[in-house]
Amino acid sequence: MTRKINNSYELGQSNAPDTGGDMLKTRADGTLVWEGVADTTFVPFHFHNATNYGFSSGGHLDSGYSDVIQKFSFTSDGDATDIANVTVARRMPTGQSSSTYGYTSGGYTGARSNVIDKFSFTSGSDATDVGNLIQARHNPAGVSSSDNGYTAGGETSVVSNVIDKFSFSSDGNATDIGNLVNGTADSPAGASSSTYGYVFGGAAPSATDMISKFTFASDADATDVANLTQLKTFVSGHSSSDYGYRSGGSSGETTIDKFTFASDSDATAVGSLFLGRGRGAGTASSTYGYTAGGQDSGATRVNVIDKFSFASDSDATDVGNLLTIVASTAGTQY
Repeated sequence: MTRKINNSYELGQSNAPDTGGDMLKTRADGTLVWEGVADTTFVPFHFHNATNYGFSSGGHLDSGYSDVIQKFSFTSDGDATDIANVTVARRMPTGQSSSTYGYTSGGYTGARSNVIDKFSFTSGSDATDVGNLIQARHNPAGVSSSDNGYTAGGETSVVSNVIDKFSFSSDGNATDIGNLVNGTADSPAGASSSTYGYVFGGAAPSATDMISKFTFASDADATDVANLTQLKTFVSGHSSSDYGYRSGGSSGETTIDKFTFASDSDATAVGSLFLGRGRGAGTASSTYGYTAGGQDSGATRVNVIDKFSFASDSDATDVGNLLTIVASTAGTQY
């Protein structure tokens, strides 16, 4: 069903229409939706509409691990600020985003972690521990639907193929809902369309160029649908409304790939990062992809934040810095 959305009114504006058209409203569980006032048909909010901030949580410092949650603006270029802390300092976690909360799952604290933390995008409060993953692991991929967060792959004592999901509407443990292709995926990245989760790159067990996808509509295994332009580990992932993006990767890689959600087809190289690196946090506004922090070709950690346009295939530009020189953080967006 295709509908024209009237989005010229602010939420709660006194002269917003109360008959006909569509209005942005908030459900009881905090989910934002476009509501057809006349027919109460709902179009779910999805994080591709993020317009406010990107977040970077945890990470690997030059000395030890970080518990800091940093945020940087999508509306103006600039440095990140320290807004809160995750429950435990760790490197190599992954991130998921609901419409109101950021989640940091898994990672390495000195031992592999199964913790799922969540923090409010708006309150500036510290994260709380709200559940556990099926497996304690680091280096997984993070994916988000409108209703659930997904943690895919990673490393336990061996490389994991598990896809598990946890609910955004209620705090609780994750459940095992399927497997990645070929049984393994260590250090991949994730992207999300409105209907599918995508996992790509990483090691399976050696470096791979595979793009796999799994449906949000039912619990099922992923399928191999396409390839990146390179075999790369420690890549970053980004999502626009129509495309998934891979930026960077191990050994100081600069390439930015994109692949379409509309058809299962191989990625194309569309630009380069300002600074080549892997282990960066991938986030996305509705118009730009951002890569924050990471590790360059000399295995030196960096604090660079760069962004690239979704509207045109072009190179990224340096738009700010994280507070610390850090790699292997979790990225989320609001």
